[in-house]
Amino acid sequence: MAKKKKVKFKESIGLDIGEYNIKMVHLKKQHQGFSLINYESRSTIAEGVEPVQSDLSPDRFPPVLSSMLQTMKIKPRKIKRIVSSIGGENTSIKQIKTIFLPDDELESALFFEAKKHLPISGSEMMLDYQVRHVEEKSNNMHIILASSTKSEVNAHTQILSSAGMSPGIIDLEPLAVANSYLLNEAIEEGVYIILDIGAFSSNLVIFGPQAKFFARDIDWGGFNFTKDIMKAKNMDYDEAEKYKFEHGLKTEEKKEKKDSLIALDITEKTTTELIVQEVKRSLRYYVKEAGNSDFRKILLVGGGAKLIGLPEYLNKELNVPTEIFNPFIGLDKPAKFADESDPEFALAIGLAMRPE
Repeated sequence: MAKKKKVKFKESIGLDIGEYNIKMVHLKKQHQGFSLINYESRSTIAEGVEPVQSDLSPDRFPPVLSSMLQTMKIKPRKIKRIVSSIGGENTSIKQIKTIFLPDDELESALFFEAKKHLPISGSEMMLDYQVRHVEEKSNNMHIILASSTKSEVNAHTQILSSAGMSPGIIDLEPLAVANSYLLNEAIEEGVYIILDIGAFSSNLVIFGPQAKFFARDIDWGGFNFTKDIMKAKNMDYDEAEKYKFEHGLKTEEKKEKKDSLIALDITEKTTTELIVQEVKRSLRYYVKEAGNSDFRKILLVGGGAKLIGLPEYLNKELNVPTEIFNPFIGLDKPAKFADESDPEFALAIGLAMRPE
């Protein structure tokens, strides 16, 4: 999460390269807060074509990025600050507690400590950390460890370089999406949950001012909602995509009760049910590990957050107030963007607003 440091840059690009869409946000730093210069979201997959995740190549990203820069009238070499992100199975975040160490000893000690906690081999690991706070009585340090692999970072920087961009700060997605809320809202005590629903997977982030930070990936996303509709309604991909955003969770049929000799429900679960199941498991684990169940709200972001009926469904199933987060809420916007509230841009805005 963001360190409370003075932001020194004048303009910033936040770049969210998703599996389906690329989101780019161009912000200007003001005396207080930020103003929105421009933003855009563009698909990297042909419209109406059902994506096959295993067939998607990183080669599709640079041409789209280059075109977006032209459309937004951004000359990469003139922008001193580009902040992008990586995520997925080759990244990991964990908050740990350790004895107090001076700065000159901390980094080397944490590298060895990280190998105990983070599932990445030492020779391939790239590690960063942030000291969240130091306990007054024990002097123990609470630290967020963030790691990725050299190959993951190199692949990401290659995409940017191929589009004529100079790679800058690379953040991890869960930290950036938490920043999109922390840097936009006056947050109170308690525990907050962000569910970022992407194309093929989702990311769950749990955090708070004094709460332990936790993040994990969930294996279902917006594409799975579409697949449910294709199966239930016997539609092709393009029809199901349109139907999904027109009808939302109204597409989920009530299961018919069937008499059975065994008391087992073997009915196939919908994507919504599977996501709720994983969120419940994560919240139970969090309460056990952190000893804190003061859940204040669930914030939905990402393209899948726009699914009609989803906030109400999660509120009912999880018994936690749920809302769609507007990441543009704290930005000074020109008149043409005055009504913008798309939750798909939460990660890109969190990246662009990131302090040094």
